[in-house]
Amino acid sequence: MKRLILTLAALSLQAQAGSLVHWHDVSVTGLYGDNFKLAPSDQQATLTLESAGGWRYGDWFLFQDFTHFRNSRGSDSTTYGELTTRLSSAKIFGTDYGKGALKDLSLAMSLEQGKGDVESLLCGVGVDLKLPGADYFKVNAYRRQGLASDNISDGWQLSPSFKSSLPLGKSQLVLDGYIDWVISYDDARKEETFHFNPQLKYDLGALLMDRHNTLMVGIEYSLWLNKYGIKGVDQDNVALIVKYHL
Repeated sequence: MKRLILTLAALSLQAQAGSLVHWHDVSVTGLYGDNFKLAPSDQQATLTLESAGGWRYGDWFLFQDFTHFRNSRGSDSTTYGELTTRLSSAKIFGTDYGKGALKDLSLAMSLEQGKGDVESLLCGVGVDLKLPGADYFKVNAYRRQGLASDNISDGWQLSPSFKSSLPLGKSQLVLDGYIDWVISYDDARKEETFHFNPQLKYDLGALLMDRHNTLMVGIEYSLWLNKYGIKGVDQDNVALIVKYHL
């Protein structure tokens, strides 16, 4: 993952040239909440680094979580990250999908990594849709493949992601997030899992600094049914969030 982060950083530095990287964004997020399931403690604090961008042949999204737990036995921490990249047919072949709902078709790939037996490679197709009121709406359909012998998360997954912005005085409200829905696992010991993770944020930077899309504050909601594929382990919680775009 360190090598991937350095690669994306190098791409970001080339954005000034404008020929390879069309746009890029780097952000830091702080999150604090409780009622987390299957964790060393009920409460946890997370620092997330994110990089997103579009380039000549597609787009990418990378995040790395650093999570801290504290309980009566002391403290603990863990890391988890994902790199998703897509190759766009509209960009590569100059395809115009017209005025309908379909905006683009892509080859989608994602790498999951973290502590424990969680490393997985996901490959599939991505669909970009034009929906009223949405800044973007994307759906990636994947085949999951565990990268370690003790990783039993092979299966099929759907991952929609979305964003909508609503003007509010001199500022705005932003609703964005994703769904990770593993519709089936190959291993019968795992249950279908559904994770809905939206964020509702207020653009505080536009109000305080007259800089839009810089400092965001709000809440993150997590509904995770059969968390990690374990039947009956359902997470339903809200966390506070502060996000700063560099």
